[in-house]
Amino acid sequence: MKKQGFTLIELMVVIVIMGILAAVAVPKLFGMIAKSKASEVGPAAGEYVKLQDAYVAETGVYVGNWAKIGYTMGNTTVFTYDDIDLKTGTNGTTSIVGLSGKVGWQAKAIAALNDCPKDATWSIKVSGNSSSGGAVTYEAVYSAGSKCDPLTPSFKKLTR
Repeated sequence: MKKQGFTLIELMVVIVIMGILAAVAVPKLFGMIAKSKASEVGPAAGEYVKLQDAYVAETGVYVGNWAKIGYTMGNTTVFTYDDIDLKTGTNGTTSIVGLSGKVGWQAKAIAALNDCPKDATWSIKVSGNSSSGGAVTYEAVYSAGSKCDPLTPSFKKLTR
């Protein structure tokens, strides 16, 4: 009678191969999950910039706060969204003449996303527009610097 089945060596080889594949695939999978979670930042910020541009084109003068430009963004399971006050920036130099209220845009991570730490922020700072009109400029800023950059490659493209 002939015995059929796998030898112990064949099973060990298969287990080693599966371990190697898992060691390569799992980190890559986590990176892809973090990038997909962070992918909402770019479109949300882009919508804010477009609405701000439309508001400036319509009024011809000031940038507007979220309510004036018609922007609404609820919190998600990954980020909290908030308007930021540009008149009281961290260095105190940002000022938009004649503007009252908060006009900036910010997303704050609720949890860590790979190397990007919890509470990291993505911000859009608006400047260059005054009571006499003029072009509006936007600056996209990460609080965690280059750690968050790979997760949201389209975000930096909003700087202009």
